[in-house]
Amino acid sequence: MKRFLAFALLCLPSLAQAQEWVPRQQARIQALDKVTARVTVLEGRVGESLSFGTLTIRIGACHARPPTEVPDSAAWFEMTDSRAPQGSPPVFRGWMFADAPGVNMLEHPVYDVRILTCR
Repeated sequence: MKRFLAFALLCLPSLAQAQEWVPRQQARIQALDKVTARVTVLEGRVGESLSFGTLTIRIGACHARPPTEVPDSAAWFEMTDSRAPQGSPPVFRGWMFADAPGVNMLEHPVYDVRILTCR
């Protein structure tokens, strides 16, 4: 996973330095329960936490490209699982990219989560 993150940092512009990313206040997320095949679209504001199954998804930031650029969105998430042992680290913490969901993704046996767009 660290190799993929290093690759992403080299190939994708840094959100902190790139001028073309625009902060947005709302994230649209797609969540999949792999056991039931249930797909749910969640929407939340930056700073909020959303629940899906045993996951709690905190939206730390959401950025989008301006209309003059190729569409893309990126969001910072911190996800915890209520079934994890007490004191466990988050199951995911980092940036997810709408156009490159495989670059940095949640690795969980039951759930898949991806960013769809930032508004």
